[in-house]
Amino acid sequence: MKLQPDRLDVQSILAYGAGWVGLGNNGVAEKIDYSVVIGSRGEKLPWDCQRFEQLTAEHFALLAGMKPELVIFGSGKRLRFPPPAFLRGLMDQRIGLETMDTLAACRTYNILAGEGRHVVAALLIEPDAA
Repeated sequence: MKLQPDRLDVQSILAYGAGWVGLGNNGVAEKIDYSVVIGSRGEKLPWDCQRFEQLTAEHFALLAGMKPELVIFGSGKRLRFPPPAFLRGLMDQRIGLETMDTLAACRTYNILAGEGRHVVAALLIEPDAA
């Protein structure tokens, strides 16, 4: 049996914790402590929200405009589902959406991106309550 180390040739999440994710792309690592949208084709942009309650339909319209096969929505520290009305743009384009807490979304994104899928992760990074 020959074992191979895991190596992703796409933007990947190298590490994560409460209030941050670590991204890796082309040998460069970056710690992100704000909500972010990343894609398996190198997309990376801030997602202008700090709490689940701040999300709007426009946040999800942005994701639909990226035209991925699938969106992984990391809903923060716990699992919460966006209102169906927010997802109209994704549904109209037949783009799938999977909702999970942000840490599970990080793991799922890496698996799907590693398979060569065109996937986008919208990760809600909530600030730590101090």
